Amino acid sequence: MRPADFRSDTVTQACAAMREAMATAEVGDDVLEGDPTVRRLEEAAAAWLGKEGALFVPSGTMANQVALGAWTRPGDELICQRYAHVTTFEAGAAGFLHGVQSMTVGGDDGQLDPEEVRACLRPRFIHCPPSRLLCLEQTHNWAGGVVTPLERVAALSGVAREAGLAVHLDGARLANAVVASGIPAATWCTHADSVSLCFSKGLGAPVGSVIAGDEAFLERARLVRKRLGGWMRQAGHLAAAALFALEHRVERLAEDHALARTLAERLGAVPGLATDPEAVHTNIVMVGIEDTARDAATVAAALGEHGVLVMPMGPRRLRFVTHLGVGRDELERLVRAAELVMLG
Repeated sequence: MRPADFRSDTVTQACAAMREAMATAEVGDDVLEGDPTVRRLEEAAAAWLGKEGALFVPSGTMANQVALGAWTRPGDELICQRYAHVTTFEAGAAGFLHGVQSMTVGGDDGQLDPEEVRACLRPRFIHCPPSRLLCLEQTHNWAGGVVTPLERVAALSGVAREAGLAVHLDGARLANAVVASGIPAATWCTHADSVSLCFSKGLGAPVGSVIAGDEAFLERARLVRKRLGGWMRQAGHLAAAALFALEHRVERLAEDHALARTLAERLGAVPGLATDPEAVHTNIVMVGIEDTARDAATVAAALGEHGVLVMPMGPRRLRFVTHLGVGRDELERLVRAAELVMLG
């Protein structure tokens, strides 16, 4: 039996209809005369995000790093949440690739406070790095897929723009925020100068992201994408999957959110595990290990022996992610396995 895989929504696999779209996609050389399917995806994504244009890239990390490279110069400083993806899960790329240092603020809840951001702004002083970019994340991965309220996003953006900083929105899971909040993507994106969107998470494409913004930004971004090796050839086969995901997979994310809430409620009833169903905004559930005799890695390994895969996120915390590859049957397998592990 195939494992019930709750490690990430990146484990999703293309359905038959998506594979058919990939196989029949009209393609060209995107580096030379251009690829027609890539153009269709970029136009559709830009319209959905409310931006002038978009660029197709292989991954969410590359999309974020293209933005960082386009907005900053070596010696600049970016401001982001303490556990933001750009500083926690991108292998130090901001410093390694762009010579940019990060000012991190905030705590485990994944939220930024506008006044804390204001306090981080550097004075114009030769001894200080210039504050250049504010990075936001929607939804916030480390904090459990929480949705930062629109009012706070607007306030944070206002602080940054008042100080002359650009605002980049890491919107890898922005589609989840759109479905959870009922607020259109373009509304969220009015508060950002650039935004990334990932197709290979809950939207279920095998690979690919876009980075979007106005034409002045995109002109710089194209150069950074080239330097990072992200400009592909007959990429229409990949873009077709991403386009299918954007057109057919956004609204079904509500199913993942409902399953995640149920997962939190069911696991919270297992002795030794702690959850907060009210904190589950989207498709990520953080589960604490209260049994002092076990840590997260031990529990994850034991669940794996029962055919359930999950990712440790710290010494006493597990992350469960719902997606189109898991449903009620997999949830029941998870609950049975958790009971065996924690009560055995």
